Amino acid sequence: MQSLWMLFASFMFAVMGVCVKLASAEFSTSELVMYRGVVGVITLGALVTLRGETFRTSMPGAHVWRGLIGVTSLWLWYYSIGQLPLATAMTLNYMSPIWIAVWLFAMGWWHAKGDIKWPLMVAVGLSFVGVTLLLRPAFNANQLTPALIALGSSVITATAYMQVRKMGLAGEPENRVVFYFTVMNLAAGIVGVFLTGGSDGPVWHPISSVRSGLLLLAIGVCATSAQIAMTRAYRLGNTLVVANLQYTGIVFSSVWGVFIFGDVFDWHSWAGIGIILASGMAATFYNTRSTPRGKAIADTDPIASEV
Repeated sequence: MQSLWMLFASFMFAVMGVCVKLASAEFSTSELVMYRGVVGVITLGALVTLRGETFRTSMPGAHVWRGLIGVTSLWLWYYSIGQLPLATAMTLNYMSPIWIAVWLFAMGWWHAKGDIKWPLMVAVGLSFVGVTLLLRPAFNANQLTPALIALGSSVITATAYMQVRKMGLAGEPENRVVFYFTVMNLAAGIVGVFLTGGSDGPVWHPISSVRSGLLLLAIGVCATSAQIAMTRAYRLGNTLVVANLQYTGIVFSSVWGVFIFGDVFDWHSWAGIGIILASGMAATFYNTRSTPRGKAIADTDPIASEV
């Protein structure tokens, strides 16, 4: 089930990426972050209230840290989507599972004395090969800075995902985790609009059409639902398996490109899709077979051993 949650999250993130690319022509990065936060706060606030849950948490420091790194990563990603070709921005941001794999490689060796799940590591690496074949990213010399920003976003994203994993294993419900993250989105977006304003003050771009309003609403709804699903997947699933399934978002993005932008796939693209899907299924199959029923999660996941 955790694999299905991550597949759903990847699909919704792909839809969000398309909407961000379309909306970035009308709104600044700060405004997109802010509107995402507005929709998330309203939706999750209502959900937590209706379900009789509480906003009180025993992990305020963890929420603040998760919010800071998450918002920073999101800001950099939205900026790179607006500045780079969508394929390039998506590829560079989707390097986050590689950084997770590197971290788990070190943690697995440290905690388990060399007990490293090499098949899962190989699956993550092959998935990125598939991503490269599918998107074949390229950028002009004057786009080096945005490309480095997108790469930095992937590193920070990996840190955010591992923090989500730790909070979930410590018992923090995903609705509360995502709610406080969206609160940080809203606050950071408002602050960003004021900080990036010129001498005449902050610049607010009006929602001039129904299309613009629907794009902003779609960004918020897709991002919020994807965050909840992703948080649940990382809380319940094996870290590397869930991270590897994140690559399916590239497949979903490519399909949207065919229907919305008229993109055409060649053999590189089909080969990339095949590798991504095959590696995701192989990682899930390996993890299912290699983990005995009822085995303690702390023995099978280095991150869990820290909690």
